[in-house]
Amino acid sequence: MKSIDVPPVWLAAFLALAWCQTVYLPGLTFGGAWADFLGGICLGGGILLLILSLREFTRHKTTVHPHKESSNLIQTGVYKRSRNPIYLGDVLILTGLILYWDAVLSLPLVPIFVWIMEKRFIIPEEDRLRKKFRVQFAAYMRKTRRWL
Repeated sequence: MKSIDVPPVWLAAFLALAWCQTVYLPGLTFGGAWADFLGGICLGGGILLLILSLREFTRHKTTVHPHKESSNLIQTGVYKRSRNPIYLGDVLILTGLILYWDAVLSLPLVPIFVWIMEKRFIIPEEDRLRKKFRVQFAAYMRKTRRWL
């Protein structure tokens, strides 16, 4: 079951819910061009964060799988600004597509998605990193925020 319990599957499920809302419960809208523009910026920013994050994982030769133990603590690139840029990218993608699809009723999915990412992935990952990299991770936590 852990092979499918990964953030991209959760993101796909939440995107499917938002898309279904636009198809089956249309009516409420954000109001046009500004939502498309802001949605595009969020979507583009999310994709960029994912690419930059995955590049750091490749450079440091460690796993990106959230249920496996990391061999290195990444503190470079986008990880200087956020301890979780991949999850932040996922949130931006979800937000961007909700805006672009005009899925007003799906906006509550964003904080629910954040909560699930923290409980299912971020907290367990940070616990593993805390145990493995002790002092180094404690210093990293002091200087780098979880999200932004």
